[in-house]
Amino acid sequence: MFNNKTIFVSGGTGSFGNKFIEVIVKNYKPKKIIVYSRDEYKQYLMEKKFSSNKYSFMRFFLGDVRDLERLKLAMNGVDIVVHAAALKHVPSAERNPMEYVKTNIYGAENIIQSSIFQKVSKVIALSTDKAANPINLYGATKLASDKIFVAANNIVGAQKTSFSVVRYGNVADSRGSVQQLFNEFIKNGSDYFPITDKRMTRFWITLDQGVEFVIKSFSRMRGGEIFVPKIPSLNILDLAKALGPKLKLKYIGIRAGEKIHEVMCPKESSYLTVEFSDHFVIYPSNPEDKKGMFEKNSVGEKGKKVGKDFEYSSDKNKNFLSIQDIIKLNKSK
Repeated sequence: MFNNKTIFVSGGTGSFGNKFIEVIVKNYKPKKIIVYSRDEYKQYLMEKKFSSNKYSFMRFFLGDVRDLERLKLAMNGVDIVVHAAALKHVPSAERNPMEYVKTNIYGAENIIQSSIFQKVSKVIALSTDKAANPINLYGATKLASDKIFVAANNIVGAQKTSFSVVRYGNVADSRGSVQQLFNEFIKNGSDYFPITDKRMTRFWITLDQGVEFVIKSFSRMRGGEIFVPKIPSLNILDLAKALGPKLKLKYIGIRAGEKIHEVMCPKESSYLTVEFSDHFVIYPSNPEDKKGMFEKNSVGEKGKKVGKDFEYSSDKNKNFLSIQDIIKLNKSK
């Protein structure tokens, strides 16, 4: 899939981009990897990590996904696109809505236009559980982005550019995550953890698992799918007890735009949802010309339609991490 291919990663200097590129260079022989991001310092650090002496196929482009012409230039000769660039912090989005619209929605459209213009083969955009039944601005922009990427398959014509989406939950210890926040409180010698609501649950995935799922999705995709991995949930109190068992808990109330529980497959989309052994697929709402094709993917795996009103939510998940599970995961990093 990735051997002798030119791979473009928007937001390539972020947590996901770094790990994705680590895995690709370890397991495949790409022709070229293009890291596209707007942070020159992170690019400097990444260039040191992937030095040109050892990784001669690495290329670094400074640029913003808001800049269509720069994207078109950077994507010249690209085969595969991973769109990981996004603004993602929920409270910040509530205060700066148009900045999130410009990056997460207009940026998504620019990725699509550039991919079609440069005749890219496959594009996967990263999404979030907050895009399902969103109540905050960030989730709304990512839902719009998901819809734009899925609909892009309708405008490629005879060209063989395929667009799909990968949607998953909170990434353990990623930048801005609650685990990172708790670890900072421990590092700073705090005697308490801030808790928004003791009922709160979240889907939980490691960075390695997220990267592996995206790589698998490139092989599985036909175009138009939203791929959702089957991953565990955790309760916020269990996370706090696992990371700082002796620390007190200080209840601070729910932040702006925050949910008690998250959803990845809404019940309103149950008639479009197919269950596979390790993931779900939400297929497009207008697949009349592709009836049944999403129940068998490109690698021959077969799924089955879920029941009426099925919902995949963090509070009703069959797989919950215990305190010991969380401790074990934390030690294995």
